[in-house]
Amino acid sequence: MSKMDRRDFLKTTAAVAAASAAGLSVPSELQAAASNGEAGWQWDKAVCRFCGTGCGIMVATKDDKIVAVKGDPKAPVNRGINCIKGYFNAKIMYGADRLTEPLLRVNDKGEFDKNGKFRPVSWKRAFDEMEKQFKKYYNELGPTGVAIFGSGQYTIQEGYVASKLMKAGFRSNNIDPNARHCMASAVVGFYQTFGIDEPAGCYDDIEITDTVITWGANMAEMHPVLWARVSDAKLSNPDKYTIVNLTTFSNRTSNLADMEIIFRPNTDLAIMNYIGREIVKRNAIDWDFVNKHTIFATGTVDTGYGMRTPSKAKALGYSSKEMQTIQKEASKKVTKEEAVALSAIGKWKEGEEMKMTKRAGKAPFWHWQITFDDFKKAVEPYTLEYVVSVAKGDPEESDESFANKLQKLANLYIEKNRKVVSFWTMGFNQHVRGSWINELVYMVHMLLGKQSLPGSGAFSLTGQPSACGTAREVGTFAHRLPADMLVANPKHRKISEKLWKIPHGTLNGKVGSHFVKIMRDMEEGKIKFAWAQVNNPWQNTANANHWVKMARTMDNFIVVSEVYPGVSARVADLILPVAMIYEKWGAYGNAERRTQHWRQQVTPPGQAMPDIWTMFEFAKRFKLKEVWKAWPKQKLPSVLKAARRMGYNENDTLFDVLFNRREYHKKYPWPDRIAKNPNTGRMHKNTEAAGDGREIYDGDGKLFKGYGFFVHKALWEEYRKFGVGHGHDLASFDTYHKVRGLRWPVINGKETKWRFNVEYDPIARKHAKKGEKFAFYGPLLKTIKIGDLKGPKKEKGKVHLANKAKIFFRPFMVHPEDPKYDNDGYKFWLCTGRVLEHWHSGTMTMRVPELYRAMPEALCYMNPKDAKELGLKDGDLAVVESRRGKVKARVETRGRNRPPRGLVYVPWFDEKVLINKVCLDATCPMSKETDYKKAAVKVYKA
Repeated sequence: MSKMDRRDFLKTTAAVAAASAAGLSVPSELQAAASNGEAGWQWDKAVCRFCGTGCGIMVATKDDKIVAVKGDPKAPVNRGINCIKGYFNAKIMYGADRLTEPLLRVNDKGEFDKNGKFRPVSWKRAFDEMEKQFKKYYNELGPTGVAIFGSGQYTIQEGYVASKLMKAGFRSNNIDPNARHCMASAVVGFYQTFGIDEPAGCYDDIEITDTVITWGANMAEMHPVLWARVSDAKLSNPDKYTIVNLTTFSNRTSNLADMEIIFRPNTDLAIMNYIGREIVKRNAIDWDFVNKHTIFATGTVDTGYGMRTPSKAKALGYSSKEMQTIQKEASKKVTKEEAVALSAIGKWKEGEEMKMTKRAGKAPFWHWQITFDDFKKAVEPYTLEYVVSVAKGDPEESDESFANKLQKLANLYIEKNRKVVSFWTMGFNQHVRGSWINELVYMVHMLLGKQSLPGSGAFSLTGQPSACGTAREVGTFAHRLPADMLVANPKHRKISEKLWKIPHGTLNGKVGSHFVKIMRDMEEGKIKFAWAQVNNPWQNTANANHWVKMARTMDNFIVVSEVYPGVSARVADLILPVAMIYEKWGAYGNAERRTQHWRQQVTPPGQAMPDIWTMFEFAKRFKLKEVWKAWPKQKLPSVLKAARRMGYNENDTLFDVLFNRREYHKKYPWPDRIAKNPNTGRMHKNTEAAGDGREIYDGDGKLFKGYGFFVHKALWEEYRKFGVGHGHDLASFDTYHKVRGLRWPVINGKETKWRFNVEYDPIARKHAKKGEKFAFYGPLLKTIKIGDLKGPKKEKGKVHLANKAKIFFRPFMVHPEDPKYDNDGYKFWLCTGRVLEHWHSGTMTMRVPELYRAMPEALCYMNPKDAKELGLKDGDLAVVESRRGKVKARVETRGRNRPPRGLVYVPWFDEKVLINKVCLDATCPMSKETDYKKAAVKVYKA
């Protein structure tokens, strides 16, 4: 054994780990070899850094380095296996160009200069400049003049601190996570339909169901561990278990599917209405479920596309080409296709001008109850013939073939005893009608009574590791507070103020700027200080040319907390080096409502510090009298008198009032026994609580020795008070460190698998009437007006929908840049997304040699016939050009992604192929989520 080389050792330990995960016996000599090779290692459970699947991993450390990662065989999500990215969780931390000290743009005199070069500075110098710039713009513009770009990759505690600092401290709601880019439409769909966020089902549905239908969800690459479970279920029962992949281009998910349906972008709305029509026509409605638990609803149509106001865009100098699309934000000509889709509403005919009169404020959200007869009338135009004519996505497929597939799809949903799960991700969410299509998938499931049942239900898959736990549950969105509460709701603000122990009236009741609007506000000079955390906004935001120019040429100050010098770091004025996932304590919440915690495993490198530390140190720079005073422009009153009555002094800092409270020190002292490693008994480090042995000088220039209490535990226990008794119940901090996650709501120590179902959900049992099987108890948007397809009728009044969900009608509409209607040569659809090997903007995974070699650059996937027609072949450099910008990418016609004619696919992980310069920043008017899946482009040889 002692002669075993490193390669053989790694192969041996991997084999032993894999065999153990699979429940296979392992020869004693191999077990001994693996054990000997692991001498001195300390193993501990943790969570994968990447997607929202929430895989459990085991992390091994030795000499303060992570030396191995493997799937956690006890983790119920992944059951001991990882995807290719998951196996490299350690290597993302050890890139050669890791940022390890603060960097500030300075001139030759050492003074801050926006045109200067980055130079290393101390933490104190960094915070001095940050404070100076923040206060300059904060005092000039008020609380709405500053912003934080948050993240679905925050730990739960980080997101909680950021939201509390911004909303309770700075009295601004201008904090929004990059989850706005990926999950906001799903959130609105949940709110509108159920009155509460996040899926009713869980991953157990994969094995229980008979049918998996994916809508714009390439699970094979985006959620590979879940796809492994789907694959296992399919191969175990190939005759009964059926998979359908609905997509705009062929992908790896199609390889296992029984049927692939390629549809034209944006027409998923038409397909869903066709299924609804078939359910009605075949008398397949589960009337017992529908009558007891639902009502029918519809809403406004003329809502625009979430683009800039045309007059504002023109004043800002947007080009004439850009204006061709932007003008549709104000009005558009109704197409022949749309005239049919909208015919039951009776307002718009072909060729008429549709003025977007409901695009501002709350108008896109307006909805009202209608009758079943109205609903039936609304879906009637969506005949098979009509939907084939608008939705067929592959021009080389026959109408007959496409029609046959749609009929089979409807049959699968409608089959009486067939269990069906609908999965979706960005294909639904990144959509100019993303909230609508989310509502429509519930429409289909609820008409059939196939919702909130084991093996049956509509299931939104999350993109980021804690987009659910941090962005949604914590409420780091511009409109939210923790546990589904809203900043615009006075009762919710009062509850939050009480739990945060701040004066009544502190919180700002005006919804802040969403992610894209923060960029637009900066371009208009309305926001001049921005702090990006766990996020790469200048690579991940559509129409990037505008935002890069704004960052480098306008009067503003941009701080980026980063681990590597990505695009956003390079356009910043100040870069703060921060700790990565296993260099700090934390928690994530995954797509099935599972909350998981981990301990700090290793020390951050150099001067890098956790994000919580950076926010705490910055909070020390602000006295109450500077932030809780009156702000007339924002109509915020002074709360200093009320603060004094609560025992505060106007010279107290935000750090002391929000984060360094006496009760935290008393209730959550450090050290804590939960920090003992269960295998070795050694104490895990805690940088924030007690320092970590490095010589770190804090924002005051003093040697940092820790805050003296268990920061993460104190934050957790305070945060979970928001959800207890409100359907968001979470377990204690210590509990999560003893289990492999729990799915909320956690009631009496037990997790909930299927929400709203009285058999499995104790909260549903509490709300349901005697004998009823379901209770859709979400409280939001449950009192609505009553009307018909044209609008609400004042004389009909309102209805309160206690414990009921809504079945929506939403029409199909053409995308504002559909190439079918383009007369300027932009004849291709552009679709963007990810690939298996890389995570988001590639900032981490492109630094892993194995992943880089596997996929070193973003390719332009296109149909071979299109390529031939354009004189392009595999490997040629092509230009992909939109009305906003252009990039160059190498052509690939035989790869994993196989577009139909007229569509190209370019992933966004490669900053050298910065495809977001090309993308359109149109958003769903309700969710404000960007539609990265659709833009009109030209493609030609470079």
